[in-house]
Amino acid sequence: MDKEINNKHKIAYDILHLALSLVDLDKKTRYYGTDVPIFYSEIHVIMAIAEHPGIHVGGLADILGVTKGAVSEILKKLERKALVIKEIDDLNLSRYSLDLTEKGKKAHSRHMYYHTILNNMVAAELQDASEHELEFLSNFLSSLKDKVKTSNDIFDE
Repeated sequence: MDKEINNKHKIAYDILHLALSLVDLDKKTRYYGTDVPIFYSEIHVIMAIAEHPGIHVGGLADILGVTKGAVSEILKKLERKALVIKEIDDLNLSRYSLDLTEKGKKAHSRHMYYHTILNNMVAAELQDASEHELEFLSNFLSSLKDKVKTSNDIFDE
């Protein structure tokens, strides 16, 4: 019984350390093949614009779960870095349509390449797993993620 408890504790610590390693990896400022440093929040705005070309500030704020003001501040930085362009929306002249510049597209492409590397690491680790093992792991991680999200109050005490 003690061995089983120790194994479960080790798994919990391994998950925590993996999460922290991934956060460290993701939060690092990178150039993504451009001549400007791009921060974590900026590359995720770039990614959202790439996935929704022509989106406006309000739609971007909704997707990212942040305020329009926060999006506007990041967009100003991305415009100064020549990664994003804002143009008046032809359908609604009171708002701006957002798109990536060529440099912004390059940054997005390099960012997605990093995601591919991570996806390939996971695939390599799971190459010999059975369908049952994959389903178990997927369900376990999904359930654990949901429980952690709903348990924020416990960690705020």
